[in-house]
Amino acid sequence: MDMEKKLSHIEFLNREYNVSHLSYERETAFFQSIKEGNSEEAMRLFKPFDCEQMGVLSNDSLRNLKYHLIITVAFITRCCIEGGMEMEAAYNLSDIYVRSIDKCRTEDEINLLHREVVNDYAQRMNIIRRQNRYPRSVTLCLDYIYDNLHTKITLEQLSEITSLSPAYLSKLFHKETGLTISAYITAKRIEAAKNMLKYSEYSCLEISDYLCFSSESHFIQVFRKHTGYTPKAYRESFFRTRKQ
Repeated sequence: MDMEKKLSHIEFLNREYNVSHLSYERETAFFQSIKEGNSEEAMRLFKPFDCEQMGVLSNDSLRNLKYHLIITVAFITRCCIEGGMEMEAAYNLSDIYVRSIDKCRTEDEINLLHREVVNDYAQRMNIIRRQNRYPRSVTLCLDYIYDNLHTKITLEQLSEITSLSPAYLSKLFHKETGLTISAYITAKRIEAAKNMLKYSEYSCLEISDYLCFSSESHFIQVFRKHTGYTPKAYRESFFRTRKQ
């Protein structure tokens, strides 16, 4: 009964002050555009959190924005999993953004992060939808590599889990992905390093060790080759862009 009273009170206040939520149809279209990797449509349907149609989840304005963005990230994550994003990758990305939301200290930071979340997920889904489906053996390799970036990965290990000879697997992997197994592993490690530099406080040496580079200097060399930045410069550039 107490809940019914609360609902009636909120409905009264919303009518009194002409407050309404975003239409279900528009909200559905927004999440669908991200799921389909349509960045342009997603940004067309994008609504900043400071609009009058936003519900009140907390009387503290900053906390209210944080709650809304966390809910948005949760919905987007599940839509992207339905659209074909690897479940573990989607949830890891969600965890990264929730931690970033928690660190925000101003409403402007929340609003900038909101746009970044939408663009990032939409662009990732666009890439996924453009990729061809790989043979099962190649998919097994991709999943194994993703799950084991923090350990040494050998061709022999991949050969064992796919039940293919090392020579044949190497040829098949290159044919399907356009990269050698070694190059693909390196690219994924650099991708992981970029996220760690953006969203964590780990040092360059700690990231290098975690991602199994032979040394910190080797990590810096490879990172610069792939991104054009040293790890330190990349981290500084990201935070400078975020502030702007």
